[in-house]
Amino acid sequence: MRPLPDLSVRELQRSDLTAYKALRDHALAHHGDAFTSDAATESLRTAQSYAARLGSDGDGSFTLGAFRGDHLVGAVTCDRDARIKVLHIGHVTGMMVHGDEQGQGIGRALIDALIERAAADPELHQLTLNVTAGNAVAERLYERSGFVRYGTLPRAIRVGGVFHDKHHMLLTLK
Repeated sequence: MRPLPDLSVRELQRSDLTAYKALRDHALAHHGDAFTSDAATESLRTAQSYAARLGSDGDGSFTLGAFRGDHLVGAVTCDRDARIKVLHIGHVTGMMVHGDEQGQGIGRALIDALIERAAADPELHQLTLNVTAGNAVAERLYERSGFVRYGTLPRAIRVGGVFHDKHHMLLTLK
């Protein structure tokens, strides 16, 4: 399904911190097994504590937001490690779409924009991500975007006493 015409994707800035925190808190509260972070701990953080994720700090990391009008409805981050030997790898983290907006192509718009931006970076050659095993919607999204599974970490997270595996996925850009 294609996103509605009023959807736009852009890099998030520090001025988006409050909206980002609200979206993140919502995602963690409603889809706890999809994230390594837990809702209770993260809810105690201030919006300002996410400042390093938003806006360019010169390390090549970035966070994209999907907006319906001026309302943030989704976000995804590409983290980079500054160490020279692994500078060619970006890590896709924090993919989230507000529950009321799921199934409308927002996740696809975000991942497509992230891949496009990453591919334009001459230093970035591959992207990795982890997805909770059994999250079929997310796995299909990543597979359709060209990611392939290269391993599984059994019992990667524990939510409410239940263990969940995480699949490791990779996309080669160049």
